[in-house]
Amino acid sequence: MAFLGRSNVGKSSLLNALAGVKGLAHVSSKPGRTRLVNFFRVGNELYLADLPGYGYARVSEDVRRGWEALVRSYLEGRKELALCVFLVDGRHEAQENDLFLQEYLDEGEYPYVVAATKTDDVAKGALGARMEALSRAFGGAEVVPVSATTGAGLRELWNTIRAAASRLRKGEGNDGR
Repeated sequence: MAFLGRSNVGKSSLLNALAGVKGLAHVSSKPGRTRLVNFFRVGNELYLADLPGYGYARVSEDVRRGWEALVRSYLEGRKELALCVFLVDGRHEAQENDLFLQEYLDEGEYPYVVAATKTDDVAKGALGARMEALSRAFGGAEVVPVSATTGAGLRELWNTIRAAASRLRKGEGNDGR
């Protein structure tokens, strides 16, 4: 499972919440601290790969291009990749960089689910409309609202991840969308 998203979307926090281990993935107050692919093994079941983010990190253009090349080289030709967990900030509209990543995932036919993070900051009455708007922005893709803070949506996301891993183990097709 590859975790992709903007530099400040909460990938590390979500990985820690999914694993139930505080501090497993380093959470920084400064975006862009993940600079390599970091792997986390979940039992004997699967690996979670935390990839460098895009967007807000204050780094040189050369470093940013290096991160993009790293992400591309990780994804391309990886037959054992069951699912990309594509993180977006659930509090906001889809950003241009998010739509670019979705286009890349679609063109490469990578299976993915959109995980909308930080949804604990969205008013309960507005959450449904916010998720519908994100789904429309991403062409009807499945959007799972999650919160690393409250744990909301983690079970649903785990179910999606495990189902994708199971399909891959069984040699079944894996559309993920």
